[in-house]
Amino acid sequence: MSLFGALNTSVSGLSAQASAFGNISDNVANSQTVGFKAVDTSFVDYLTTSTAQQNQPGAVITLPNYTNNVQGTITQSNDPLALAISGQGFFATSEQNGTVPGSTNPTFGPQTYYTRTGDFQMDKNGYLVNSAGGYLQGWSVDPTTGVANQSTLAPIQVTQTQFNPVATSQVSLSANLPTTPTAGAPVSSQVNVYDSLGNSHTVTLNWTQLGTNDWSLNLSSPDTLPTTIGTAELQFGTNGVAAGTVGSFGTVSGGVTASAFSANGPANLTVSTNFGSGTQTFTLNMGNFGQANGVTQFSASSYSLRNITQNGVPPGSFTGITTTSSGDIVANYNNGQSQTVAQVPVITFAAPDALQRQNGQAFTATTNSGNAIAQSADTNGAGGLVTGSTEGSNVDIATEFSKLIVAQQAYGANAKMLTTAQQLLQTTIDMKQ
Repeated sequence: MSLFGALNTSVSGLSAQASAFGNISDNVANSQTVGFKAVDTSFVDYLTTSTAQQNQPGAVITLPNYTNNVQGTITQSNDPLALAISGQGFFATSEQNGTVPGSTNPTFGPQTYYTRTGDFQMDKNGYLVNSAGGYLQGWSVDPTTGVANQSTLAPIQVTQTQFNPVATSQVSLSANLPTTPTAGAPVSSQVNVYDSLGNSHTVTLNWTQLGTNDWSLNLSSPDTLPTTIGTAELQFGTNGVAAGTVGSFGTVSGGVTASAFSANGPANLTVSTNFGSGTQTFTLNMGNFGQANGVTQFSASSYSLRNITQNGVPPGSFTGITTTSSGDIVANYNNGQSQTVAQVPVITFAAPDALQRQNGQAFTATTNSGNAIAQSADTNGAGGLVTGSTEGSNVDIATEFSKLIVAQQAYGANAKMLTTAQQLLQTTIDMKQ
């Protein structure tokens, strides 16, 4: 009987509009939630009988219409560690399921979650955690080679709170020795050299003119015994090179050895000494034979130091981390050094709207979504990373209120259909009495 069909259809309509209202309510409530993805509502008609001669009322059901692939607005954040993805992709995160016995370090469940919520901050254990409690996963980076291990994803933890010292192995000198030095004027330079323990030692380079185009270099330090490390004779314009450029090394003594002449080859002194923590060797680079890119002797009456550098590093304490648009997580230290400790990949899927919704901010992979593909930011279709920014909810309030009005009217119409069908059914019953 069509009256009973109308009753069933009206009830299904009320249920469907109630589901739509629930999705709208959820969207509006999360319009300011970072990384939230709205859920729209699709209505599907269920038929009972429909032929050329007869059509029985059916029913309507709702299916969620996910918008995981629709980007929200990216805005600048006060959080320097915040990350947003511009384009396709997700961050991979883990959830804590306990703690390591005897410590506060978390343990993690095996399930990987995917999210666009990038308001990450560093917790007390050095992990990057977003506001939803997701621990950011990334690739570890070899501190020596700087190469990321792209075979394994794991929660990123910054554990190196101390930057180990690096002993000086290279000193580079760029200076011009005068052709006619002023009597009594100093012709010397100083450079701080670091030993393996990170202690700084002053090494003085004193020049003495032996004759035309001929100089003697004396290296000394108050931290060595004896204080004189060694000497080397430096000759300009020999071996057919241009006047004023290094042509050869002459007599050397002490802990100094010199490189042999090679046209345009490096003009180096190898210096070996002991600052108290064992024998230390470093190279003093004076440019190239026959080239004016290091130590020269051109017309002047005074010594001119252009540049002197060394590659040693004192120990440093951790000051914080920064992120880059390439996904590098960089640890910074108070000695001016930095070190990349991890790299954040962007995770893409063949069908991101088919991800399983765990909450409005995190998803899990499904058979329909395809496998997770981790790749570097801004490559092979993966979105780029925007540092110091977050992606807002993709909910449009104006659109949701328009849907709300429609759902409200449709719900009222279905309620009217239900009461009318009930009245007609009651009239039919009354006819039999």
